[in-house]
Amino acid sequence: MGRNTVEIAHLTKKFGDFTAVDNISFNVRDGEIFGFLGANGAGKTTAMRILCGLSRPTSGEGTVAGYDINTGQEKIKRHIGYMCQKFSLYPDLTVRENIRLFGGIYGLRDKEIRRKTDVMLDMLGMQTERDRLAGALPLGWKQKLAFSIAMIHDPGIIFLDEPTGGVDPETRRTFWEMIYDAAEKGTTVFVTTHYMDEAEYCDRVSVMVDGRIAALDTPDSLKAEYGAENMDEVFRIIVGRRPGL
Repeated sequence: MGRNTVEIAHLTKKFGDFTAVDNISFNVRDGEIFGFLGANGAGKTTAMRILCGLSRPTSGEGTVAGYDINTGQEKIKRHIGYMCQKFSLYPDLTVRENIRLFGGIYGLRDKEIRRKTDVMLDMLGMQTERDRLAGALPLGWKQKLAFSIAMIHDPGIIFLDEPTGGVDPETRRTFWEMIYDAAEKGTTVFVTTHYMDEAEYCDRVSVMVDGRIAALDTPDSLKAEYGAENMDEVFRIIVGRRPGL
């Protein structure tokens, strides 16, 4: 983990008089599982949209996967993976059609898409479900399929926005096994979650409050710093204090 996949300096995003992201700076190392935490309205989704090339910052600079966040949005989109909780698959397309569609969006050739489709279905144990509508799959299967599709083009970094929301604990554990496997193979994982036990699984964790980064360190270091037994307690202490108070 010598290099940084993400490098951000003084990132700010304003909407009129409202500052959603307020002068944040951080980096994410190659192969790291980086947790991005914050309550609703803290600014984490706005910041993630900038990192994914979906929004331009008001000010600040940085790179994602080696591409500039101000001028290289389209290149960023082609070189990252992205999965969100609410919209990751087309429910009216089959499992196989979803894989082929996203493979094309990510710029893979037809031959490579066909090869990766078979590999993916075998890995997920979903060969018999290949012609089933994605919308008819159990939620846990949908999430695992969506994660695999987001990795189909072998991105250097994958952004996961609340990926395990609404799934049962066993499915969450299985999903995190997939995250660990991806990280062990060298993929950087940037994940937002509101499950504080999942924050424990990250190499480092950033906590946003009111658009600012209020804390950033390893889970063990944060627990030691705040005299807390777990990350849920750390989060409650940090959010209660508020930056500058």
